[in-house]
Amino acid sequence: MQKSLMFTLLFPLFILAFLSSCASIEVFQENAELKIKKPYKSFVIINQEVGMRGFASQFIDAQVQIRLQEALEAHGMVYEKVQPDLIIRYTSNEDPRQRDVVNNFNPYPFWGYRVWDPWMYNPNMYNNMSRNSTSSYELIQVIVDFIDPKEDKFLMTLTGVTEVSSPKSKDNKILKTTDKIVERFITELETVNK
Repeated sequence: MQKSLMFTLLFPLFILAFLSSCASIEVFQENAELKIKKPYKSFVIINQEVGMRGFASQFIDAQVQIRLQEALEAHGMVYEKVQPDLIIRYTSNEDPRQRDVVNNFNPYPFWGYRVWDPWMYNPNMYNNMSRNSTSSYELIQVIVDFIDPKEDKFLMTLTGVTEVSSPKSKDNKILKTTDKIVERFITELETVNK
């Protein structure tokens, strides 16, 4: 009976901790010099054609190229090197940062250390029990330019921003950010072409 009660009390805390550890991905639109007026059926990724890397890691760079191409082809577009309707160029900002973390350590409940006396004064409540530390993370920006080659103008630049707290999750977060950027672009295309 006590185990189920403890599980019932602690399970929501575990879910909250898990959700707070998952950093969100925000996508921002910039550089819209030209409105989308026509359907774009073919594309080229200029980074791939000229050997320009958009990420410090060659592995992540190759993964982003593959993900961009597969995602656009899954939406019916064709990769065309000679006369594409759309030029795609991507780059990134990988910015290591630190944040202060304040850990308020209080080993006793706010009502005191004796559970049977809720009005008992807790001497630790007003003492300086805070322990400050720093936490390292990386702010990642994936920047994708969508350019109309005939007009030589930007249709838009989409920037995906996320935080990465561990090197193991970095490539996965970058690929998820790339997916969100492509989804946003396809949504813009479908809105115009309806």
